[in-house]
Amino acid sequence: MTSRWAPSVTVACLAERDGRYLLVEEHTPEGLRLNNPAGHLEPGESLVQAAAREALEETAHPFTPEALVGVYLARFERAGEPITYLRFAFCGAVGEAVAGRALDRGIVRTCWLTPDEVRASAARHRSPLVLRCIEDHLAGRRLPLDGLHTHPSVFGG
Repeated sequence: MTSRWAPSVTVACLAERDGRYLLVEEHTPEGLRLNNPAGHLEPGESLVQAAAREALEETAHPFTPEALVGVYLARFERAGEPITYLRFAFCGAVGEAVAGRALDRGIVRTCWLTPDEVRASAARHRSPLVLRCIEDHLAGRRLPLDGLHTHPSVFGG
């Protein structure tokens, strides 16, 4: 019997304030890179819950998803292995950083960049999806969150 292929499901957060986007600078196998606050969907949580959790863990900023900007499918090589990512990118409200809260392992710092600064730093992005998600947000792409449904079985019910 062959194993079934499945992409890695991730969430990304587009937090914008005063024309600047919140990014993280993180250690990766390819070196120090810029990324949207992002991470993997974990068992027992919805996509919206994952986005809020990942933003807080990576930036120390509370994040409340308000809309889905897009769903992205991309294939990359990580440590010589091909990986396909299915990314759900959310925009929303971002609060002030929680004083004293440590950033997730591997995160060096957070930074607020203008769209032009994000474009100028493309060579340092963790993936081409960093800029693509921001460009889609700037273009006004928004899908309502009620288009996402999480069955209670995900939460053990």
